Amino acid sequence: VVAVYGTLSDLLSVASNKLGIKATSVYNGKGGLIDDIALIRDDDVLFVCEGEPFIDPQTDARPHEELTGSHTDWLTLNVGGRYFTTTRSTLVNKEPDSMLAHMFKDKDAWGNKQDHRGAFLIDRSPEYFEPILNYLRHGQLIVNDGINLLGVLEEARFFGIDSLIEHLEIAIKNSQPAEDHSPISRKEFVRFLLATPTKSELRCQGLNFSGADLSRLDLRYINFKMANLSRCNLAHANLCCANLERADLSGSVLDCANLQGVKMLCSNAEGASLKGCNFEDPSGLKANLEGANLKGVDMEGSQMTGINLRVATLKNAKLKNCNLRGATLAGTDLENCDLSGCDLQEANLRGSNVKGAIFEEMLTPLHMSQSVRGR
Repeated sequence: VVAVYGTLSDLLSVASNKLGIKATSVYNGKGGLIDDIALIRDDDVLFVCEGEPFIDPQTDARPHEELTGSHTDWLTLNVGGRYFTTTRSTLVNKEPDSMLAHMFKDKDAWGNKQDHRGAFLIDRSPEYFEPILNYLRHGQLIVNDGINLLGVLEEARFFGIDSLIEHLEIAIKNSQPAEDHSPISRKEFVRFLLATPTKSELRCQGLNFSGADLSRLDLRYINFKMANLSRCNLAHANLCCANLERADLSGSVLDCANLQGVKMLCSNAEGASLKGCNFEDPSGLKANLEGANLKGVDMEGSQMTGINLRVATLKNAKLKNCNLRGATLAGTDLENCDLSGCDLQEANLRGSNVKGAIFEEMLTPLHMSQSVRGR
């Protein structure tokens, strides 16, 4: 109960102090807006508010939060210097557990700072905030051209808009170009070679050349580590000092290729053809095929002086008429290999498996240690 005196502004000031609000409007019991204090009668029940529409608590059965208008009043947000006008319900209802909902669900619960125009200050990017606000308004993800979806995603995570995060992650995934796993062609690779200075290290690590025709190309010193060279035509190619470590050469043709000083550690050349290849480097740099899978390879007539084939697998391989003088074959699996006509002088066969191997018509007598398995 208050005494009505003075002007309407005086009444609003008294109501503000009594109720702890910033009263701006006065209504009578029927919802009529009072703009003159002379219209107030004795025993009138008056309703004051901060600007929201009148709601009669006697006839409206909606929740208390809506009766007081706390979710329907208009707000202005200053986001990074740009102003946005929206309703409290927009910020609260769509994502009730989000940071925005907690910030504006209860008035001044977070002590939100306001600028000189009364807009609530939010120190975030307005460009990325706009799609989030529109999503809260109508539930659709709409992003204008030129706006980075990753930026919108980061803002959605910051404000805790969980349902929007899922939409954005799907949109970003769909916007990524499909990965091209198609093999590199000879034409593409030759263009690549011509564009690379001769003194530059050419790295082709992990690339897919499957089935490509790379025959007769100058591939010296190129890094093919872990590359897919399966079923490639590398006949007469110059692979001097190339790095083929862990590369896939299965089923490839390397006939008459220059493999001086090549590194083929743990590579897979199963079923490949290496007839007439030259592994012998006059400078003394030895080819290294340690641990390589050479099952069923055809290396007939290859020059392999001093080659390192330690613990390599050469099961069922054809090594007829090969020069293996001084080669390291310790621990090598030579089961069922055709070594006829080979030069194995000074070769190290300690611990190798020669079960079923053919040594007929060898150029030099074979002297094996007692640790050699098989006959």
